[in-house]
Amino acid sequence: MVAESVLVRHQLLILNRGRKRAPNLRAADRIIAGLCTLFIRPQRVPRSAVALKPSTLLHLHSLLRRRKYRLLFSPKRGRRSGPRGPKQELIDAVIEMKRRNSNWGCPRIAQQIALAFGVEIDKDVVRRILSVHYRRDSDAGGPSWLTFLGHTKDSLWSCDLFRCESATLRTHWVLVVMDQFTRRIIGFGVHPGIVDGVALCRMFQRATRVHSLPTYLSSDHDPLYRFHQWQANLRVLEVTEIKTVPYVPLSHPFVERLIGTVRREYLDRTLFWTTTDLETKLFDFQQYYNAHRTHAGLEGRQPEPALEGSAAPIDFASYGWRRHCRGLYQTPIAA
Repeated sequence: MVAESVLVRHQLLILNRGRKRAPNLRAADRIIAGLCTLFIRPQRVPRSAVALKPSTLLHLHSLLRRRKYRLLFSPKRGRRSGPRGPKQELIDAVIEMKRRNSNWGCPRIAQQIALAFGVEIDKDVVRRILSVHYRRDSDAGGPSWLTFLGHTKDSLWSCDLFRCESATLRTHWVLVVMDQFTRRIIGFGVHPGIVDGVALCRMFQRATRVHSLPTYLSSDHDPLYRFHQWQANLRVLEVTEIKTVPYVPLSHPFVERLIGTVRREYLDRTLFWTTTDLETKLFDFQQYYNAHRTHAGLEGRQPEPALEGSAAPIDFASYGWRRHCRGLYQTPIAA
């Protein structure tokens, strides 16, 4: 009778709480309801259920009963005798080695552990450790595109084409070439009107005229890159063209983002009249982008390395402003 009274009183306290649709049960509410049902006959549980369903109380009673017998009759795991398992430091080393080298098997990991730490470990022990503690990542089937592109370092450039309209609505094609590793703009090639194979080769030569050519050049599947003149030009220059994966933007990420940056931060905020005017403005943006604009992907650094002495901190008491892109942007400079 006492348990039944406690259960009814606690349900009334639950009903008096602020709620929207159903009572907001806490962990303490469930524990109290379950304990009370231990002392109430199952036949009287439906009569005591004011706010809670009888099925809820019976389910809590069943869970507490199972928990009770499990604690009473289950073996004490902490008191079992026998050989102890591997130490936590060894488990962490095995898991970390597997995470960093997902294609390594248990024998290779056991050998590497013995070589690096001087601890003899059997491959079956490694297998048991991995089966208990290691969970394979969903994207662990190989290196990511960013990792793959980073391995090529400064031997890989990327190029892409985009269109822009002059003040007189004349279409101009722009070929942008950037260094995949340093995120540096190599140059721009501009051509008014329709682009063919000869024009595309001229644009590439214009963009890379003062730089040594890379080993690889990444490009997408634009039909303009299928011209015979373009492919023959790359063979003469001994540059290997790497095609991106169709419909996978992450395989060509940096140059796509660069084109968006050029549009948002410059071309959409200014007008140009002629091809020469566009080339001059793009060159100004290139100087600003490479030497003065910070990049989140480079941890706040610039693509081009700073000159010696130019990276010294500026005193707040004395500094000025440097204009870029004809005054569109201004950066602080020591006075």
